[in-house]
Amino acid sequence: MEKNEIMLEIKDLHVYYGAIHALKGISFVVPKGKIVTLIGANGAGKTTTLSTISGLVKARSGTIRFDGKDITNKPAHEVNRMGIAMVPEGRRIFPNLTVYENLMMGAYNRKDEEGIKEDLEWVFQLFPRLKERTKQLGGTLSGGEQQMLAISRALMSRPSLLMMDEPSLGLAPILVNEVFEVIQKINEEGTTILLVEQNALGALKISHYGYVLETGSIVLEGPSEELLENENVKKAYLGIS
Repeated sequence: MEKNEIMLEIKDLHVYYGAIHALKGISFVVPKGKIVTLIGANGAGKTTTLSTISGLVKARSGTIRFDGKDITNKPAHEVNRMGIAMVPEGRRIFPNLTVYENLMMGAYNRKDEEGIKEDLEWVFQLFPRLKERTKQLGGTLSGGEQQMLAISRALMSRPSLLMMDEPSLGLAPILVNEVFEVIQKINEEGTTILLVEQNALGALKISHYGYVLETGSIVLEGPSEELLENENVKKAYLGIS
């Protein structure tokens, strides 16, 4: 793959929590315009990977390059300003702010008023329910609506790379399908996506390429359609024996 086709490159990344070796030299790439998914069980290191990329957790060694620039251990606000946004696990919206105020928090780094208006209309097209609830407090929304708000808030920063941590977690099955459809739409509009999911089947169905994480190491990788057919993946992550 040409260097200019790669948006994010992780090389030999090691992360520790005290004495615990959480990431053991992982390497992977996210090409521009693609959806790449990291799948794995709880505790595999998926959230740690995203947190280290976004500057919330410090790497012991290894490099993270974004659009060719070394962003290893840069502060989170700088990483966000460069064009990486994260939808954290468990939503983490501002419960005491309205839907509109939550969305504006996503755009706090921006000065382009016209662009902000355009993006507001875009997220309301993606999630019409949010438009109906602009004056409602975030904390009074249902779990599914809060997830829509968390995704929309991240999009309001107009990121080049959107990282999503377990976007389907805790949602009703009908909403899970809706969230996965929206992720595809966001990608089709030109945003590159790094998706972390325990719902391996849903994630592999919408992504282009996947990596399987086990206890801090990448044990398998390949085009998503190939991983869906892989016997080990079927047994361990898809519930198919």
